[in-house]
Amino acid sequence: MSRVICAGHVNWDVTLRVDALPEPDGEATVESRVGAGGGSAANVASGLVGLDLPTSLLGSVGDDEYGHAAIAELASKGVDCSHIVSVDHGPTTVKYIVVDADGEVFVLGSPGVNEAFEASDLSTDALVEADHLHLTSQSPGTAAALARRALDAETTVSFDPGRRIGDRGYTEALRLVDYVFLNDREAATALGEAAESHPNGGKRRRHDGPGGNGGVVGDALDDTTLVLKHGPKGAEVRDEDERHVHPGYPVDAVDTTGAGDAFAAGFIAARLDGRSYERSLAVANACGALTAAEPGARTQLSWRRLDDLVER
Repeated sequence: MSRVICAGHVNWDVTLRVDALPEPDGEATVESRVGAGGGSAANVASGLVGLDLPTSLLGSVGDDEYGHAAIAELASKGVDCSHIVSVDHGPTTVKYIVVDADGEVFVLGSPGVNEAFEASDLSTDALVEADHLHLTSQSPGTAAALARRALDAETTVSFDPGRRIGDRGYTEALRLVDYVFLNDREAATALGEAAESHPNGGKRRRHDGPGGNGGVVGDALDDTTLVLKHGPKGAEVRDEDERHVHPGYPVDAVDTTGAGDAFAAGFIAARLDGRSYERSLAVANACGALTAAEPGARTQLSWRRLDDLVER
C-alpha cells in the first residue's frame, strides 16, 4: 500500500548551466549539460520516498527512450511506477532548464504527453488505501476528477497548481482540496495580492488579480488551507484566521529547480507524521533549502539530513 499518491507531470529534464542568463540578442556560455528525470509530481514522489513514505506516481510518458529512462530512474529510487501510463501517440515531455551562476532558473518546454493520463487510470482501491493524494499541474478536468474521488474516499488532498494557476481553469479542483501550495507569484495571481506577511494574520484577499482571475480563483480558496512559499524568506500556513510562519534557512542557492517540489514533500511527510504546522514548515523549508543548495531537481532527501539542518 502506498501512503501517498502523487499525480501530475513526469518529464525528462535537460539542464543547461550557463555563466549568465543572456539579454535579448545576447549569448551565454553553456558550462554543462545534464539529462535526468523531472516533472513536479515525479519530484515530489522521489522526495517522499526518501522520507520513508511509500509513494505511487500517476502520470504519463511516451513509449520512447526518455520515457523509459524516467520510469527506470524513479523505480530505482523506490517509487511505485505501476500507475504511470506509457502512450504511443506522442513523445515524453522534455523540459530545457537553464540555470545561471546564482541559481536562477528559466524553463523551455517542448510539447509532450505528460497530461495524457486520466483520473480513471488510478484504481479506486489504490485511492481508498492511500492516506493522501498530492496533485500537481495537470489537465484541470483530471485534477478535479481525482479530487472528487479522493473526497469520496475520505483521502486528504493537496494541490500545487504551478505557474499557470490563473489561466488553466483549476477553480473546481481548488474548491475540493485540503491544502494548496503557492509561491509568491502564484499567490499574487490567485489572490490578487503579494503573498507577504499581514498584521491580521488572516487570508487577506482583494480578488483583483492580473487578468481578472484573482476573484474567481481567490473565492475557490476561501475554505482551503494555504501553504505559501516565500523562497529564501521562508514560508507560512494560513488556516482560517490562524497564521503559522517559519523564516527558512540561509543557504547559497546553486539551482532552485525542484526546491518547491521538495518543500511539498517535506510538508506532506511531516503532516502525515502528525507534526504541527510550525514543525511541518521547518521540515519543508529544510527540504527546499537542501535542494536549492545542490544542482538538479532531485536532491536525495532523508530524515538524517533534515534533522541535521533543522537542529542547527
